[in-house]
Amino acid sequence: MPDDQAPRRSRDPEHTRRAILDAAIAEFAEKGFAAARVDDIAARTSTTKRMIYYYFQSKERLFAAVLEEIYGGMRDAERALAPDVLPPAEAMRRLVEATFDHHAAHPEFVRLVSVENILEAKNVAASPAIRGRNAAVIGTLSAVLARGEREGVFRPGIDPLDLHMLISGFCFYRVSNRHTLGAIFGRDLREAEVAAAHRRMAVEMVLRYLAPVSSAK
Repeated sequence: MPDDQAPRRSRDPEHTRRAILDAAIAEFAEKGFAAARVDDIAARTSTTKRMIYYYFQSKERLFAAVLEEIYGGMRDAERALAPDVLPPAEAMRRLVEATFDHHAAHPEFVRLVSVENILEAKNVAASPAIRGRNAAVIGTLSAVLARGEREGVFRPGIDPLDLHMLISGFCFYRVSNRHTLGAIFGRDLREAEVAAAHRRMAVEMVLRYLAPVSSAK
C-alpha cells in the first residue's frame, strides 16, 4: 500500500470502529466481561484506549455494541435465506441449517451470549436495537409456520418462541459444552462427520416435531 493511503485509512471512522469491535469481540469472548480490559482491546488494534472511549464512551457500552453486532450477524444469516419465498418445509430446513452453521462457525457468539446471561441480560434488556432485531426471528418463524399450517405440512398450535428455543437449544449446547462433552465422552464435536450428522439430526428433529400428527407416526 502506498504511504499516502495509510493515514487516510487510519482516519476512516468506520474502519476504526470496525477494528475496535472485532478486537472487543475477541477479548470479551476470551475473558468474559469482568476480566476483559479496554487496554487489552486497544492493544489488539492499531488504535488507543482514548479512541475506544471516543467511539463507545465506556466498557459497558462497548460490550453492548458487541452484543448488537453478534446478534445482528445471526439475524442477517436468517434473512439472507429469504424464507418467505420458499416452500414452508424447505424454508424451515434452511433456517435450522443456517442456525446450526452460524453457531458452529462462530463459537464466540455462543461464548458472548453465555457471558450476557451471567450478567442477567442487563445489556440486552437496555438495548431496543438488540430486542428489535431478535424479535424479527419470531416474526419469520411465525410466517413460515402459518404458511405450513395452511398448506397442511405443519401441525397447528406451534408457538414460534418455543420453536426458536428448540432450534437454538441444540445448536447452542453442542458448541457451549463441546469441551466438557469431549472430555467426558471422548467425542470431538468439531469433527466434520460428527457435525454433519448433528446438522441432519437437528433438521429431522424440527421437521418431525412440526409434522401433522398423522405424518409423524
